[in-house]
Amino acid sequence: MDFSFSEDQEGLRQLVRKIFDDHCTHERLRAIEATPEWFDRSVWSALARADVLGVALPEDVGGSGLGFVELCLLLEEVGRGVAPIPAWATLVLGALPLDRFGSAAQRKRLLPGVIAGETILSAALIETGWDEPGVGTTTARRDGGSWRLDGVKTCVPAAHLAARVLVPARSADGTASVFLIDPNAAGVRLERQITTNGEPQFEMTLAGATAAGDDVLGEPGAGQTIVDWLLARAVAGLCAMATGVSDRAVRMTAEYTTNRKQFGKPLATFQAVAQRAADAYIWVEGMRWTMWQAAWRLAENQPAADDIAVAKYWAGEGGHFATYAAQHLHGGIGLDSDYPLHRYFLWSKQIELSLGSSVQHLARLGAAMAAAPRQQL
Repeated sequence: MDFSFSEDQEGLRQLVRKIFDDHCTHERLRAIEATPEWFDRSVWSALARADVLGVALPEDVGGSGLGFVELCLLLEEVGRGVAPIPAWATLVLGALPLDRFGSAAQRKRLLPGVIAGETILSAALIETGWDEPGVGTTTARRDGGSWRLDGVKTCVPAAHLAARVLVPARSADGTASVFLIDPNAAGVRLERQITTNGEPQFEMTLAGATAAGDDVLGEPGAGQTIVDWLLARAVAGLCAMATGVSDRAVRMTAEYTTNRKQFGKPLATFQAVAQRAADAYIWVEGMRWTMWQAAWRLAENQPAADDIAVAKYWAGEGGHFATYAAQHLHGGIGLDSDYPLHRYFLWSKQIELSLGSSVQHLARLGAAMAAAPRQQL
């Protein structure tokens, strides 16, 4: 069985990697992280000029017409470069469901701007007090030809940059719908939150926020299906970024321990160092292949719930082990914010706890196994 990528896929990977290598230097990242936006517009524009922001979008809106595997190749490189750009928020949380469920008018209005690097999108999937991401308690009620939304969403990425945020809400009859909300409109208030890796996310308070009739994504009442579809791809996208983060941290560690000498010998020649690094490498490979299994099944529209839970477990546990080992093997310099490694540990922890921890996904997998019919031996 051939697990290698096609020539086009490898070409995409190398193109994106070159862009991040050119733009995401330690000095540049430090400068962007000090700004309120936390958004490197130069690298975002470079990705748009290279025509890769539309890699998973169809040609009728100006995209490349490829798929979710290719999008995960891009996201893996975002993680490798720890790039402060809203790629996951815009391309996974926003553009994918908009393309899949949006009307012709909605797709034409927003997706060409995404591909051109001019339009940022996001989604509000988390509420305080709810262990599971999804619809939550936010309410929507009809007001003539429009809808009025009330509720509080939290941890909304890139809301300060977004033209529209996908907001799921529940109607009085218990059904859910997804609305395209302008975060700068009347009735919407954003409060800045700072996450583990420094990325700004936002608490989004909706107090009579208005959504026009044509701002409903898909059919009214079909929101749960849309949210479930979106969450599967959102979690897989996080796993792709986690793989890039951890892979780069381990490779930095290999380079450091090869060149750093102690007692006249490279650190890498000491048995304990080599074993710790080897264990980290094995964890990263587990992250990589469980992620690609989930991504491939999603790309092929096959059932993938168990595969996604497995991948997120590996992303959390493997990411923690790999980046912690990288810091440990670097010694004190691994904790120094003037040295680039610290970003990888913080990004790994941020991803680990986003959209469900390893324990939550392991419990979800266990519940699915317990509910499955027993096989006769």
